Amino acid sequence: MMRGDMWSDRRGDGTILIPDWPAPSAVRAFMTTRQGGVSAAPFHGLNLATHVGDDPAAVAQNRALLRLHLPAEPLWLNQVHGVAVAEAGRDRSGCDGDAAVSFAVGEVCAVMTADCLPVLFCDQAGTVVAAAHAGWRGLAAGVLEATVARMGVAPDTILAWLGAAIGPEAFEVGDEVRATFVSQHPEAAAAFVAQGDRWLADIYALARIRLASVGVARVYGGGLCTYTDAARFYSYRREGQSGRMASVVWLESAARK
Repeated sequence: MMRGDMWSDRRGDGTILIPDWPAPSAVRAFMTTRQGGVSAAPFHGLNLATHVGDDPAAVAQNRALLRLHLPAEPLWLNQVHGVAVAEAGRDRSGCDGDAAVSFAVGEVCAVMTADCLPVLFCDQAGTVVAAAHAGWRGLAAGVLEATVARMGVAPDTILAWLGAAIGPEAFEVGDEVRATFVSQHPEAAAAFVAQGDRWLADIYALARIRLASVGVARVYGGGLCTYTDAARFYSYRREGQSGRMASVVWLESAARK
């Protein structure tokens, strides 16, 4: 159980999101919101990103607050909307990558988002965890598939949780985005609704299609919208200059034999 009342999901105040998935007892995970930090406007809250123009001292204090509830400093990635998967405990913070995997107790995988989709993973045996950052470019390029492959376990033993992202009534994209997804998976057409000469895209549905294509059927979460819920979430599309939330996952103990 995480320490400190500020971070406890028992309060039900939205300070953090606890994945609603049947993960094994060895797995710990949560997603931060914008609430509970020290950053001033326009980042007001718990901004955890160093690259968005926030006061470095405030970001450092926010990360220190987060660190109190983790077994180690997370592997902070330089996210580039690609498919590279780093390994917590082996790769260094600042390395390019849009996903991280861990096979060791106490090594924290993390991704930062503010509209893009964070996806957390574990296997049913509690031997491996992972986190992926999936904007539409990374999603189309195969970041979720790359993460599943790097986990090295049978896909039908994997659980995935979809954190808060821009919702299907707010995620407006052009023809080229729809064409990219539909060319890869024709069933993705159902994830797009015409909006004039644009399209509204359901990034949650697109992620489920991608995961199903590699055998991951046990997918949980989804349905929260960062764009419309300004009280809880940062949104790059809404704010322009925006902070970032973090989604973290780690193994707290060795899997039981």
